[in-house]
Amino acid sequence: MSVFFDISHSTHYRYHQPVRLGEHRVMFRPRGSHDLRVLATDLQVTPEPVDIRLIQDVYSNSVALVRPQSPATELKLECTFSVEHTGTRALDLPLKPAASAYPFAYSDEDRIALQHYLLPYYDDPSGELEAWARAFVRDDGSSGTRELLVEMTQVIRASMRYVARFDEGVQTPYETLQWQSGTCRDFATLMIEAVRRLGYAARFVSGYLYTPWLDDGGPEHVGAGATHAWVQVYLPGAGWIPFDPTNNLVGGTDLIRVGVARHAGLASPVSGSWVGRPGDFAGMFVDVQVRRR
Repeated sequence: MSVFFDISHSTHYRYHQPVRLGEHRVMFRPRGSHDLRVLATDLQVTPEPVDIRLIQDVYSNSVALVRPQSPATELKLECTFSVEHTGTRALDLPLKPAASAYPFAYSDEDRIALQHYLLPYYDDPSGELEAWARAFVRDDGSSGTRELLVEMTQVIRASMRYVARFDEGVQTPYETLQWQSGTCRDFATLMIEAVRRLGYAARFVSGYLYTPWLDDGGPEHVGAGATHAWVQVYLPGAGWIPFDPTNNLVGGTDLIRVGVARHAGLASPVSGSWVGRPGDFAGMFVDVQVRRR
């Protein structure tokens, strides 16, 4: 059954005095597919932009290239979307018989397309990360391909503490393991790097998170009110399956994807430049609201 969402996403940069604004790369628009249909979009920019160009990047994400008028004392990007989400029944989709148990092998053709999602982004000289990942593989050889991923998702949610952090960037997987805490993008990065060392193809996903608490007082997901991050893993026969270790979600309709990339650094919602003195920056405010009709 389809679920309809109305989404608003606002990012507001402020400066103490006029600065020169460079081109900004904006990745806010939900990524449509058979399970997610974008019904309406709107982008408002303050100050009035000189130019807006819509492109698809190397990952086929929808990106707006915005060139604001400047000098200016603020840059405000306000987006609204309406989407129809049929959801991903991730635990019901059948896998190819040869891929139902771990370890499994991708076909030669799949490996060509998945190459960049199979290669780890971080080095693991001490083997610490691989050892942590290998702990999810059963000694008796009965590990299910999907069940292993579900268990890792559950363990990260149950054993690690979510700590909001508004600075740019992501922790290394080793910092997340050491501190047993992080943000959604840290947990996603940890899981991606861990499963890649087990032979899975995995990619970073940025997007929006619906939390029923905003509408009806239902359960509140961790990470609401800002953009969210999770993981997609490619399973033969089922395709790209979403796993959210921050909230222990597998599939469903609460995850509304915007962009996918090999690692977190390539999926930033907003990136750009400004020219002025370091003390001119007065702060940034982000607000994301996802409401179900």
